[in-house]
Parts: sequence; C-alpha cells; structure tokens
Amino acid sequence: MTIYVKPVWQLLIDFANENLEMEGSTFSPADATRWFSEKYPNIKKGTVNAHILMMSTNSKSRLNWSPKEHHNVFYSLGSGTYRRYRPAHDPQPIMMAGDSSPSSMQTASEDFGLEELESQRDYSGGAEFAFERDLQNYLVKNLESIEPGLKLYNQHGITGVEYPVGGRRIDILAVDSEDNLVVIELKVSKGHDRVIGQILRYMGWIKENLAEEHQTVRGIIIAKDISADLKWACSVTQEITLKEYSITFSLDKVN
Repeated sequence: MTIYVKPVWQLLIDFANENLEMEGSTFSPADATRWFSEKYPNIKKGTVNAHILMMSTNSKSRLNWSPKEHHNVFYSLGSGTYRRYRPAHDPQPIMMAGDSSPSSMQTASEDFGLEELESQRDYSGGAEFAFERDLQNYLVKNLESIEPGLKLYNQHGITGVEYPVGGRRIDILAVDSEDNLVVIELKVSKGHDRVIGQILRYMGWIKENLAEEHQTVRGIIIAKDISADLKWACSVTQEITLKEYSITFSLDKVN
C-alpha cells in the first residue's frame, strides 16, 4: 500500500539526496524519521526504520524482506550510523542467504545502534535455533492455526517476519480479524516468566511507533511448555495470551 505518490524506499532516496550531498556524509535512523515526520507524517517510524535495514547493503536483516537491486542504497557503519552505499568501494550487497560474510555484514546489534540486540532466545545449541526457525516458518504460513482471521503484517513491502523494534526483533507481527496488531513470541522449549518483559516491551514499541489510532496491540506467547510462573504473570493482564504447541510425527510404510 502506497500512502503517498512514491513508495517509502523512493522517499528514503529523496531524503538521502537532500541530506547526504557531501561525500562520506552520514545519518542516523532518528535523522530519517525526523525528516519523514516533517514531510510525510503518515509514514510510521517503524516503517522508516525497517526500510533503512532493507536498503542497507551489508545488513543481514534485509533478507527478511527480499531486497531488490534498487534497494541497494545505504551502508551500515555500525552503532546506528549509515552512509550511502559506494559500489566501487564497498563489499557486494547481501541479496540472499549465503551472501553474508564477516567482511561485508554488520551484526544485528549494529543495525540501529539503539542498544545491543539481546540474546532473545533460550537456545541450548544450534539445533534449537534451527527448530525455532522451522516453527516460525510454519506458523507464518499457517497463522490461522493460532487464531482464525490472523494475517501476517505487511505494509509498504515490509512484512511481520522478524520485525525490527528498537534493536530487537519480533518473531512474528500479525494483524487480527479486527485490524488490530498482534505480537507473537516463540519459545522452542519452556516459556519462563521473563518473556513477559520482553513481549511487553515489543508491544509498547509497536503501540508507540507503528499502531494507528484505531488499533490496539496485544501479544501471544507460544511455547512447548508454559511454566507456572509465566501463567501467574499473565493472569493479571488481558493483553497477552498463552499457547502451547505440540508436534505429531508418524511413519507410513510404502513397500
């Protein structure tokens, strides 16, 4: 959906043309969001930030939104600082999985420099990381299995998969049947009460930076096993729903 005549990525190029005239000029996401608030106030801060990630050639996070050649505009210097991408001097843009190398990639914590990206997931090893990715991919394609009418957030070409919020990532950002925003947090093993602070933080950021006036924000925590502490913590709020998942596996003889 395009609110203005130009899509957001083209408006960011206009921002760069106005503010990065000198060779080596840099900017922060705050500079860009200020410019948008003055010229294009209907574009949300979260949308601008996500586009900066998508348009930064050395940001691994851009892969969440399938960047195209025309999105190769910025280069992250880390600590929330960006400049124009220089094809003759900078590493080749990250365009697909496998392109990201230590010499060309900024870590996720450097994408916005607002604060260090937390170790959001309780991984005990690579197998759990891979499984959470599989679980996430499955749920993205089957959101109605979580709740009837649930759809993946998708605005201005930015989807709700690994949606960036203040230096962190929401596993899945969705929209319900009443057009309200739903923050979904996945835990591959046991869901402990500390996840409450995490998801409330995400919900608060979304409410402040992305939600329209008519939209409410709520959360869903999905885990293999919900702890008693987490149940108690959620018992005092109506804004967070707890769900446990189970997996069924079977083998069928074929000969």
